[in-house]
Amino acid sequence: MSKERQAEQMRNGQGFIAALDQSGGSTPKALRLYGVEETQYGTDAEMFDLVHAMRTRIAQAPAFAGDKVLGAILFEMTMDREMGGKPAATYLWEDRGVVPFLKVDKGLADEDNGVQMMKPMPDLDALLERAVKAGIFGTKMRSVINAANPAGIKAVVAQQFEVAKQILGHGLIPIIEPEVTISISDKAEAEDMLLAEITAQLDALEADSQVMLKLTLPETDNLYQPLVNHPRVMRVVALSGGYSREEANARLSRNTGMIASFSRALTEGLSAQQSDDEFNTTIAASIASIRAASVAG
Repeated sequence: MSKERQAEQMRNGQGFIAALDQSGGSTPKALRLYGVEETQYGTDAEMFDLVHAMRTRIAQAPAFAGDKVLGAILFEMTMDREMGGKPAATYLWEDRGVVPFLKVDKGLADEDNGVQMMKPMPDLDALLERAVKAGIFGTKMRSVINAANPAGIKAVVAQQFEVAKQILGHGLIPIIEPEVTISISDKAEAEDMLLAEITAQLDALEADSQVMLKLTLPETDNLYQPLVNHPRVMRVVALSGGYSREEANARLSRNTGMIASFSRALTEGLSAQQSDDEFNTTIAASIASIRAASVAG
């Protein structure tokens, strides 16, 4: 029954998805932006303890609730830990009304044909089985597009959908994320190619399959409207991709039907040095602005 309620929230909820899935490579930067310098921890274990404390503080903020934050993407180590005395995914859904997702990719391969594919995931089935037992609703996996290269973009999308079918086989909803780097000169051309490749893959899925898409905010407003309306797409969400929260919100509000799935733009302005009142006030304002941009269309 909870799966049906979670699916309904993801399809029709008026809010956005929080990305709390910084991995080992991006954690030092996330902590630095949060006011925790690398001199304050000496080991990876200490680093992950600190970032888990940050994520828990965010999840326990009064504004971080399912009427605004529809879902949250977790790092594998977060899924294995507790929040509020409960397993993280259980706490998010039962206490906050937030649908839990899990980042499953193992990082990016070296660039080839203007793109970075996902590294192999030989243990994916075992991870997906653990995710199901932990109460995870869906997954997220990321590739990167650095040029409008037809062969590269075709390969990225094909790999994403191949793995998505494996995830669907476990009863989980995959978030497919082929990120287009915001600083490239041929971003608009890359996005046109990406739209065509995703559409072809969606059309080839079984009729009763549904996926989610996480896409860079496009240069052409409403470019991805056909994906928003596609019967095999549960939701299209947007990544902030390095845009400031103000810029990301402005772009998002011009794209009908897309909602946010922000990471750095969500945590912008938060600090370990803030009192709980200051922290909760800051994140409440962030959540309100991102939700407003998500429902503006």
